Amino acid sequence: MVHQRVCFWIDCDRCIFIIEVYACLVVAVTGKKWSGHACLSRVKKGEGSGMLWNTIRESLHKALPENEFGLWIEPLTCERVNDRELRITAPDRFFRAWIEERYLDRIRTVAGEVAGGPLTVSLGIAAQGGAAPVEDRFGQLRLPGTTIPKRRVRSLHPAYTFDHFMVGESNVLARAACDALAKNDFSYGNCLFMNSGTGLGKSHLTQAVVHRVFDTAPSTRLHYLTAQQFSAEMVKNIRAKSMEKFSRKYVRECDLLLVEDIHTLAGKNKTQEELNTVLDYLIKSGRRVILTSAVAPGKLKDLDEDFRSRMTSGLVAGIKPPEYETRSRIIRHKAGTHELELTDELVDYLARNLKGDVRRMESALIGIKAKSCLRHMVPDMSLVREVLDGLIDAPVQINGKVIRDLVGCRYNVSVEDLKSRSRKRSITFPRQIAMYLTRKYTDHSLADIGALYNRDHSTVLHAVKVITRDRSQKNSIREQIDILSRKLKQG
Repeated sequence: MVHQRVCFWIDCDRCIFIIEVYACLVVAVTGKKWSGHACLSRVKKGEGSGMLWNTIRESLHKALPENEFGLWIEPLTCERVNDRELRITAPDRFFRAWIEERYLDRIRTVAGEVAGGPLTVSLGIAAQGGAAPVEDRFGQLRLPGTTIPKRRVRSLHPAYTFDHFMVGESNVLARAACDALAKNDFSYGNCLFMNSGTGLGKSHLTQAVVHRVFDTAPSTRLHYLTAQQFSAEMVKNIRAKSMEKFSRKYVRECDLLLVEDIHTLAGKNKTQEELNTVLDYLIKSGRRVILTSAVAPGKLKDLDEDFRSRMTSGLVAGIKPPEYETRSRIIRHKAGTHELELTDELVDYLARNLKGDVRRMESALIGIKAKSCLRHMVPDMSLVREVLDGLIDAPVQINGKVIRDLVGCRYNVSVEDLKSRSRKRSITFPRQIAMYLTRKYTDHSLADIGALYNRDHSTVLHAVKVITRDRSQKNSIREQIDILSRKLKQG
């Protein structure tokens, strides 16, 4: 009976002290040396550590959600148990940091309960194998046993690369941050949130990152998808009871995550919670994250505040509609891709009238190309205006004379004075303002604008440059122009 009890406690591997007590009883009763000392010695050297760790894991399994246990606890291994010390190891330093922050206290508590007393639990990193690296099919070096990275990637537009992206004041920050992240350069941090209206380049930039990574670092574990796709995949895995696999994919098997249209997660609390967990781990472990939204972070509705804070913990870069100069370069570039020859006058007209998203510029150029081919003609102003009639909103009826009258009234200057040869500041400044506004809000040519003030086109061009410069440098002039612009738009 005594021998049976001794075997029972050895099998349980829960209390070495009790094993020692019963070992003494065996010697006292039988007068024989107990062979169990050898077994006890093996337990103390670590051979029983597996059973102790398995018992701890079983307790944690009962206390944690299935996917959480599978993702974070199951990959841990027990390295040794030495008297009252248990050493467990994590796959890598990022994993170790996460366990330390979220689970180590709970593991220590459970370990103490299982061992029947205080147990020192230390956490290390699994030793890396010393085998020589080999080349994968991309020519990248990898360790033996590793596989080509699994990816989820949306369809990519072949022209959505950095080379085809026109940079201007409206998008320079977003472009620079994306370029840096594509190179694994954290100059702008490792998390980027881009927001803008539709058709302003968010998808172009995210896809440019993917193209660059595929070209320069094909072994990168990359996932590029929409927020809706993430949500649908999560629901599918919940129904299949495979959330552990889902979580592992986006946490442990991801170096770069790109999620578009974050604003579509409004009200989807479960998806927000899951994505928040993913972002928390990726950002803290130094992985790269790029998120996009059609709405600025502060205006996103039905969003958990912790999720909102996590998304915007890095750089937030808004993309605004392109300014005139950038629109001109975009039109010239896209016209070239369509083998469409446009005069400077036509480019200027298109740039001043297509002030919204880039897609409308693309649509206009396709329309011009189609009509010019059907009619076997070179595009002219008549054809361009015909195409734009269906694309641009009907403008408020603004012409050069309306602007001249408004400016004269504002600065108490008569039309005769504006047309005079006077060089007084009280006359030249309103005249330059009027020329600037006419250039901005009408399709009048430089010569037409000059005729309104008895000036030539070079004088008009000089006036536009002066006001453009002063507007950017002097708040008072910017405010005056804004007031006049509002009055013009209001009619």
